[in-house]
Amino acid sequence: MVASARIAYLARRGADYGVNTGPVSVDMAIVRARKEAIVESFRESGQRRLENTDNLDLIFGKARFTDTRTVEVQLNDGGTRLLTAEKIFINVGAKPIKPPVPGLEKVPTLDSTTIMELDELPEHLLVLGGGYVGLEFGQMFRRFGSDVTIIQTDTQLLGREDPDVADEVAKILREDGIEIHLNTEALQVEQVGDGRIRITIRPPAAEKKITGSHLLVATGREPNTAELNLNAAGIETDKRGFIKVNERLETNVSGVYAIGDVKGGPAFTHISYDDFRILRTNLLEGGNATTTGRLVPYTVFIDAQLGHVGLTETEARAQGKEIRVAKLPMASVARALEVGESRGFIKAIVDAETGQILGCAVLGIEGGEVMALLQMAMMGRVPYTRIRDAIFAHPTLAESLNNLFMAMDA
Repeated sequence: MVASARIAYLARRGADYGVNTGPVSVDMAIVRARKEAIVESFRESGQRRLENTDNLDLIFGKARFTDTRTVEVQLNDGGTRLLTAEKIFINVGAKPIKPPVPGLEKVPTLDSTTIMELDELPEHLLVLGGGYVGLEFGQMFRRFGSDVTIIQTDTQLLGREDPDVADEVAKILREDGIEIHLNTEALQVEQVGDGRIRITIRPPAAEKKITGSHLLVATGREPNTAELNLNAAGIETDKRGFIKVNERLETNVSGVYAIGDVKGGPAFTHISYDDFRILRTNLLEGGNATTTGRLVPYTVFIDAQLGHVGLTETEARAQGKEIRVAKLPMASVARALEVGESRGFIKAIVDAETGQILGCAVLGIEGGEVMALLQMAMMGRVPYTRIRDAIFAHPTLAESLNNLFMAMDA
């Protein structure tokens, strides 16, 4: 869907490149059908591999613990099945939550799943939450043609990013025509006579009311643990219901493991993959892999794309590290100028003594891919000087890393 939105965006910008395209319209039914076809191809391929694996039973149903080694499954096709094992792996994921805003339970809302089922284009999409889910869908539907308003309780978008990164993201989204309210509390939600949704907000100034056609709630997620009957197994959770695990992903109950979003921490597909690799290494290959010190890369699929790995400048300074900061605007990157995508900047945090890269944020065209280059340097403990003096093909985004590290502060 992000790809479809980008095509609509580029089509409207055709004249910037000397290409006249005429009026642009979006058929949401086709956008949705394309998304569903790709998702189903992935899902069906995965299911077929499971079904064709020797000594593996695939069971569809709802499970709950009855003791530390037994799971009771209410089968989807009827009946109950008891399963007992020496090792049990919990990978049930998480689901969207709703904040305690008065009236919110009484109005129709969308979440990160249901918003992808829309066949019609919202006239005005209201978004509660300024994290990556809210921003990705907000910009997407703006590009499809909706008016979009984002309401964020924090003083910045993307609360874990450095302020300069968050400010630049807000600038880009506002350039795209998105209305953003920061440091703003939602006081009341109600449905008015014509079926539209009205939110009363309290920004730093006076209260005001905003009315839209649809409301996306993107304020966080909670683990799918409520119905697992974890108490029967003695499995410990934190106060939010996330399962506690050690660095080898084992719970407090020997032989019971939790992986993916259900254990809290970074909620990314690639982290679930890495959790699997840790278990495979330790349980099947006799290794000793842990989560300790692993790098957690992620990409926010807005446009300009935001790729991030390692420490932020704020985190590094809070840890008392002596650092240097390199920063380069995308407007100084030849490739970005040539393709007409010069918004954003690249920022790297470097250890002042060793020259090792501690983290980076790449806000720009294909930011996630450029971030991955710096991630590989971090994994290989390549000092920034080697990248500064490397030969990269011209004109590529990679060669921007030469100029980035030439722009290192004193």
